[in-house]
Amino acid sequence: MTTVQKDMIKDVLYEDAESIMLCLQGRVVMENEEDKDVFNKKDEFGRNVLITASMLGRSDMVRELVQHGAQVNEQSTRGYSSLHLAACWGHLETVKTLIELQADTQVVTFKGERPVDLARRYSRTDCVDCLLLAEAKQDLISFITFIKERMSDTDKKLPKDEKTLCTRTCAAKLDWIQKFENPTVADFLAQKKEMEEILQHILIKLTT
Repeated sequence: MTTVQKDMIKDVLYEDAESIMLCLQGRVVMENEEDKDVFNKKDEFGRNVLITASMLGRSDMVRELVQHGAQVNEQSTRGYSSLHLAACWGHLETVKTLIELQADTQVVTFKGERPVDLARRYSRTDCVDCLLLAEAKQDLISFITFIKERMSDTDKKLPKDEKTLCTRTCAAKLDWIQKFENPTVADFLAQKKEMEEILQHILIKLTT
């Protein structure tokens, strides 16, 4: 780990946002290529600067690091992601920030644990609720994506009326996701179930 990379870790530890920004802005003029790679270098515990910031609940730093190129789903040598550590330390706002930045809620550690599993183990109830909600939302979005992809599959030739029904149903659910305020896990599950019921006869064709 170079001096610049060590300084980045230190800035995170001491919550020195100004120094972090100066370092990120200075990456373009650094002569040492290894110094430019500030995001991927790991400490003796296998943690990079983003994972460290997440573990300490530095939400603003997390956002800046990701916006400047840090990989939100990068894992430590034992499989812990930024979301894992933010969740197990109970940093709810950082968990929300990481989810907003497209952190994977399904990534697992070397023990096969997801972020929500660690949050449960350490009784981080708020983080558990947040992660379960994010998982339910992603499950609905993934189901919509699956329908749209299967519809466009040239081998799955649907009649025009069935294609129209699929298109309208997917659009309606995406609109619901964008506009419905304060949905619960139950709301997302209900929306997916309704979608499955509407498209039940078509799903058989799409999945065979």
